[in-house]
Amino acid sequence: MDATRFAELTRRHRRELRAYCYRMLGSLDAAEDHVQEVFLRAWRSRDAFEGRSSARTWLYRIATNACLDTLRRTTPPPQPYPDQLLDERPGPETVAVGRETISLAFLAAIQLLPARQRAVLILRDVLSWSTNEAAELLDTSVPAVNSALQRARATLRGRWPGGRLEWSPAGVPDPAQRELLARYIDAHERADPQALVDLLCEDIRLTIEPGIGEWTGKAAVGRALRRDMNTPGQWRMLPTAANGQPTVAAYVRGAGDTEFRAFALIVLRPVAGLIAAMDVFETPGLFAAFGLPAHLGDPIQPGGPN
Repeated sequence: MDATRFAELTRRHRRELRAYCYRMLGSLDAAEDHVQEVFLRAWRSRDAFEGRSSARTWLYRIATNACLDTLRRTTPPPQPYPDQLLDERPGPETVAVGRETISLAFLAAIQLLPARQRAVLILRDVLSWSTNEAAELLDTSVPAVNSALQRARATLRGRWPGGRLEWSPAGVPDPAQRELLARYIDAHERADPQALVDLLCEDIRLTIEPGIGEWTGKAAVGRALRRDMNTPGQWRMLPTAANGQPTVAAYVRGAGDTEFRAFALIVLRPVAGLIAAMDVFETPGLFAAFGLPAHLGDPIQPGGPN
């Protein structure tokens, strides 16, 4: 395989491999690193590729092994996934990067699975690979794949008895969701905790990553919001989207600062006109992946990485 053909191969499969590694690892930074590792390993072993399987299968095998190697050593911290990296164009790879199975609820559920069960579930139920294809890729038997898939599905049913409808994103935001997002931003920028609490479901769940804390229930989340909210003018918010869900990029201005600096990405899960979950990621380094500036004094560049 010459350099020109290899470059075309990497261009064609980069998006879906990034989404696959993201589902396996739950981290955008880790997914990006692993895609680079996949292409490096593939380039080094290109002469050994005999064409008995498709080039796509070959790359997925390398990606799976790279992710499994990582998960044996560590668990990357969770991160959101920019909607602009999802492939909306029709084509055979569309299912591989579809919104439904990249929601934070789905990601949280499959992180409960052992690594090989996770790989089997993604290959079979997300990418629609056959049992034989999954077994060949994982270098295991068909009965072993079927057994792992049954156990993985049972775990997901225990977490989400209602199935996909419970963890799927709501799709393209409708006017009610856009209004909810606008009210959330307005309440935050006015430092009005009660206005924020009024937007919450009774069983609201708030998580703050990496590993800062989790609160459940309107009373507990309300106390956390009131504690963290100070004077008006401290916050500025920009709407964006991650994991198929409405998202807010939060900027903070500290005492003595002249501009607002990137602070956190807040992924919201709207249900029936209220917010059912808020996943806060205090990872300002991810703002660039969303096409957002590090400071609001900087011009906001449209689009983002491909």
